[in-house]
Amino acid sequence: MKRILFFSFLILTLALAACGDNGETAATGGTIVVGATAVPHSEILEQVVPILAEQGYTLTIVPFDDFVLPNLALDAGDLDANFFQHVPYLESFNAQHGLTLVPVFGVHFEPLQVYAGREDNLSNIPQGASIAIPNDPTNEARALLLLEALGLIELTPNLGLSATANDLANNPYNLDIIPMAAEMLPPALPDMDFAVINGNFALSGGVADRAIAGSGESVDSEAAIQFTNYVVVRAGDENVTAVQALINAINTPTIRDFINAHYQGRVVPKF
Repeated sequence: MKRILFFSFLILTLALAACGDNGETAATGGTIVVGATAVPHSEILEQVVPILAEQGYTLTIVPFDDFVLPNLALDAGDLDANFFQHVPYLESFNAQHGLTLVPVFGVHFEPLQVYAGREDNLSNIPQGASIAIPNDPTNEARALLLLEALGLIELTPNLGLSATANDLANNPYNLDIIPMAAEMLPPALPDMDFAVINGNFALSGGVADRAIAGSGESVDSEAAIQFTNYVVVRAGDENVTAVQALINAINTPTIRDFINAHYQGRVVPKF
């Protein structure tokens, strides 16, 4: 409850600050207020600040550390946009909360990749090797599909993103596949032979340098299409001048080059 009150106060303060003396709101004035989680979303938006400044806009980034408050704050009008989620999550959230938030621009994809723990060679993987994977339904299936694409397991056909660790049709290396909370994968890595980790958790968990080359989801995979992270706004605000300015500022070679150079494939631009 204290965290909710803190963010409510912060958002209200920023929203009021975004109003000019003539009473204009941020949606029509010179300030754009965007809610975002830290890595990589806020980091990317920080690079957008000077681009928008050249156009007379001030970009205010409101930090969040959960996936609920940014959508509620956007719906309440305290934000002009948010940036932290993919479309399947947004659609589920809208349905659950009766909201009409809409995606307006796909920015990046955070591929799953295999990271080295006690072992670092997937071409000579030992029998019985342990591989930790995320345990939430979507990312568990993504991790298993990746392991299948790498030739390490075979899944029951046609399950797609509904596959679980119980759906192995063939496990030639007798892999010990261990689902766990995604945020626990980086600290668990030293105790595992390998782990399949989201790029954002690898970065925030300090294990990005343990990624095994060539072991990530491809940019044309089903996951890359489904789980692109979007800038999201309220329905009806898609063509608001400030929203279009934000989209245009992100959709530049400067931001694309930053993502490629800074994240080294852990975050992949989709524009």
